[in-house]
Amino acid sequence: MSRRSGILEFAVLGLLRESPMHGYELRKRLNTSLGVFRAFSYGTLYPCLKTLVANGWLIEESSGTPEEALAAPLSGRRAKIVYRLTAEGKEHFEDLLSQTGPDAYEDEHFAARFAFFGQTSRDVRMRVLEGRRSRLEERLEKMRASLARTRERLDDYTLELQRHGMESVEREVRWLNELIESERAGRDQQRSAPDSSAQHDSTSGESGGLPRRRGENPPPDPSDDTAK
Repeated sequence: MSRRSGILEFAVLGLLRESPMHGYELRKRLNTSLGVFRAFSYGTLYPCLKTLVANGWLIEESSGTPEEALAAPLSGRRAKIVYRLTAEGKEHFEDLLSQTGPDAYEDEHFAARFAFFGQTSRDVRMRVLEGRRSRLEERLEKMRASLARTRERLDDYTLELQRHGMESVEREVRWLNELIESERAGRDQQRSAPDSSAQHDSTSGESGGLPRRRGENPPPDPSDDTAK
């Protein structure tokens, strides 16, 4: 299984954990909610859905009343299929959520993982954020070393493009630092007030650590090619 197909399966399972959907709804949510999937097609989604059904992680159900489902073949229309997460699928998704290996730090996979941080435990969120930051700091070091070696051979436009790429990575590192500090502050607050009545996340049992800011630009898109 390719890395990209694995990310798509993860995202589909995560969205269907929220509620059952048919293919069009899934594609719309993937396009609008998860920017990493802007360019994918039905030809990519439906093989993924069939694989998840074959693995027992999803089931297919006909939408509408039984009478409408029976009438669909007579009218020449196909009954609309709704996909629902099974108990095995939920368990598999929770297992994927708990993984913090190197793939979780890569550009596309990190974007998908971050989209489901509301369903992820605090400890896992911290490991993924710190791993992503470490990966980007390594990337920055290599970019700076490369720029230092080649600066004199580059024209002004190529040099400016490389600077832009470095600034994009530096901006994401600053954003990650803010998120990590917020997660740590929330964890310390929870430890110091174990009997507090703060709201808890319905899935992970912990309050979210996302800082609330007004009037600022949105966080950098981890899938932006200029940050690579």
